[in-house]
Formats: sequence, C-alpha cells, structure tokens
Amino acid sequence: MKVRQSLKSAKNRDRNCQLVRRRGKLYIINKKNPRLKTRQG
Repeated sequence: MKVRQSLKSAKNRDRNCQLVRRRGKLYIINKKNPRLKTRQG
C-alpha cells in the first residue's frame, strides 16, 4: 500500500476508487483493482 501526501489524484485514477476514513486515516480502496490501494496519514 502506498502512502501519499495527496489522495485527490489517486482517487481519479480509476472510477471504482472509493475514499474511506478508518481510525483517523484516509484510505482509497478499489475492489476491482486492489493494486490502487493508498493511504494518507
């Protein structure tokens, strides 16, 4: 999982990307393509 400063560009990479907040961290998950998982914080 990549750690990024900005998630806006990561969210636009694929239309299946979803922004999720878990335990105070922001995650982008993608069920169709799990390689696009990223987190911030």
